[in-house]
Amino acid sequence: MTVSVTAVTEQQARRRGRGRRPADEVRGEVLAAAGELLLGEGMGGFTFERVSALSGASRTTLHKWWPSRGALAAEAYFRTVETTLAFPDTGDIAADLTHQLTAFVRLVTGTAAGRVIAELIGWSQTDPELAAAYREHYSAPRRALAVTAIEQARDRGRLRPDVDAEAVVDQLWGACYHRLLIPDQPLTEAFARTVVDQLVRGLRPA
Repeated sequence: MTVSVTAVTEQQARRRGRGRRPADEVRGEVLAAAGELLLGEGMGGFTFERVSALSGASRTTLHKWWPSRGALAAEAYFRTVETTLAFPDTGDIAADLTHQLTAFVRLVTGTAAGRVIAELIGWSQTDPELAAAYREHYSAPRRALAVTAIEQARDRGRLRPDVDAEAVVDQLWGACYHRLLIPDQPLTEAFARTVVDQLVRGLRPA
């Protein structure tokens, strides 16, 4: 998922920005450019000025839509990884959770997305706008998908009726984030499969 930001010159980007365009189109181009810059260089090279140059949108427009560069970065990150982290619904909750968790592990260990999400989590501790955008555009939607899948499996009788879906999400993804941010042990797909298998076996009805 590493990209070359230098492939898009300032002049080319500004040519795209000429003329009036629908707001949704402009916003989409901004988020695409921001995602490329973010994954290419991380938060260290991520500024409104550079996103403006790459997307062709004015800095005034960027400041109108996003209260801080962190808020823009969080939304751009989610837009970039959204398709990769699509949540399946095959009717087999163990298989679906395994697919989702291993996709997450591949993303954060095999691409620049892992470094970037660690940076976003770190920056969010002191940037309230980034923290709010991270919850709104990334963590809350991701959590909602997993919670819904677990609750549906519970309602279908595939899991125990007393299963707390929110706690299950924390147990699964929390374990992976712990290894990502505190790498005492490696974060691997095998680890993700083990976590799902051990947890789901305990969640199934007797």
